[in-house]
Formats: sequence, C-alpha cells, structure tokens
Amino acid sequence: MHPAIDLAVLGGSGFYEMPGLLEVDEIAVDTPFGPPSDSIRVGTLEGRRVAFLARHGRHHSLLPSELPQRANFWALKSLGVTRVLGVSAVGSLREDYRPRDFVVPDQLIDRTTGMRPPTFFGAGVVAHIGMGDPFCPALRRLAVDAGSAADATTHDGGAYIVIEGPAFGTRAESELYRVWGASVVGMTALPEAKLAREAELCYAVIATVTDYDSWHTGHGDVDAATVFGVLRENVRRGQDAVRNLAGKLGTVPACTCATTLDAALVTAAAAISDDARQRLAPILARRLGGGAK
Repeated sequence: MHPAIDLAVLGGSGFYEMPGLLEVDEIAVDTPFGPPSDSIRVGTLEGRRVAFLARHGRHHSLLPSELPQRANFWALKSLGVTRVLGVSAVGSLREDYRPRDFVVPDQLIDRTTGMRPPTFFGAGVVAHIGMGDPFCPALRRLAVDAGSAADATTHDGGAYIVIEGPAFGTRAESELYRVWGASVVGMTALPEAKLAREAELCYAVIATVTDYDSWHTGHGDVDAATVFGVLRENVRRGQDAVRNLAGKLGTVPACTCATTLDAALVTAAAAISDDARQRLAPILARRLGGGAK
C-alpha cells in the first residue's frame, strides 16, 4: 500500500524532470489496460507528495491517439492519487488568448473520432458519469491562481475543443470552432477528463497557448516547430505554476469528485463478477469495499 499522493501532473519532459522535487522514486505499475505512458516519478514538492507522468513518454514517442490513458489513470489511482493536473499545449481560437498565455478551461467539446477508449466500464459493469462541468471547480480555482502567481497571463475559463490529431486542423475547421464559441484547441484533454471523473479524481488543465491555430490571418499556419518552440519557453512558468499549486493544496475547498460513482454506478455490487472486480479494483474500491481486491 502506497501513501496517498496529493497531486499527479500529466505533462511533457519539462514536468517529468521537475526542479525542486525531492526524495524521488520511480514506480513502474502493471495495469489490466497495459503499461502506462512511462514509469511514474513520485517525490516531495513544496511539502506535498506529487507524482509526474510523461503523457507522451519521456522521449515523446506516443501520438495523442496512442496514449494509454486508461492505464495512466488506473496506475495513478492505484498509487493513491487524489488530484490530477494536466498541462498541455493548445492553439488559441480567440484574439485575446495569446501565445504564451495560460488558459484554465471550464468546458470541453469532443471532436475525437472513437480511436481512444473513453471509459473503464463495460464488460459487465455499467456506469454513467455526469460531465456537465467536466473539470473539478476547486482544482480549477487553484490552477488559475497558480498560473497567475507564475507571472503568466492566465485566463479563467473557456471551451477546449479536443481533436484527434496528429495533424493540426484546417483553416475551415478552425473558423468553425470559433463560430461554436470554443476558446482553445488541443489533442489530449479527452478522454483524460472522463477517465478522471470515473476514477473519482479531481481533474483540471493548465493549457499553455503556443499559436493561433490556422484562423489568424496575421500569423502563419500552425506547425510542430512553432508549437514546440513556444512550448519550451512556457516550461519554466509551467513548472512554477505546478510548484505554486502544490504549495496551496491545503487550501482546496471541498468538492464532490471523490463520490462521483454514488450517482453513476448502475450495476449492483452482487452482479459484478470477480474478473470485473479485479480489472476495476482501484476504481471500485470505495464502492465495493473489501470486494475489490
């Protein structure tokens, strides 16, 4: 049994090699959904136990649609994680959300194409989670404050539209998303948000703006060189934001994320097979008590 971990960060290599992380241990976790993206680095940051997982692998070798997100979240839950912060690059769909700004979105629009398994459930266990507000409001508030304290222009709210990738969108798609009222476009927040909700974890995103996608006539079309060039500039402030957030975890107000399955799990405990109990052990442990081993 591992001690509780106050926060897990899903991000790139700049967050995997987090300055100031003390008493570091690397943990490899086997899951019923295959291996996670990488081993999980756990240490002490600002007096809190914090885990870091390189979302695309430490050498950035996984496409967005190849990410083993069920394995990632199963592994984090099994280690006692209670909150997950995603840090990811996005393109802006608004003039006032500028490259190098941070955005803490409050909504999601799903434009993925079904390649990504979006749920732990099925195969004998049914649950229907509510996703009206897809991010933990308490962790969002902390993320906004942490970004601002890192001297980043940090926008509170906006709809994050998640595309399949790996190609960036066309100009017509970019204009369509603007008509829909979306604020930023990226490739990773889903199914992360859904899996976090199913696992009864608090989840929020700090989205770091790298470009104006394809719609802005005053800027060139987005490409990987642009994205990763600006992303490298954003890493230091992103690290500062994570450090700020870790130091304020004791001030997080109460939320309902940790009891999501009370209103979502439909299948009666007596009808859940031993195989399903094993497969979903950390996910269902609170609801099934000693029955999920």
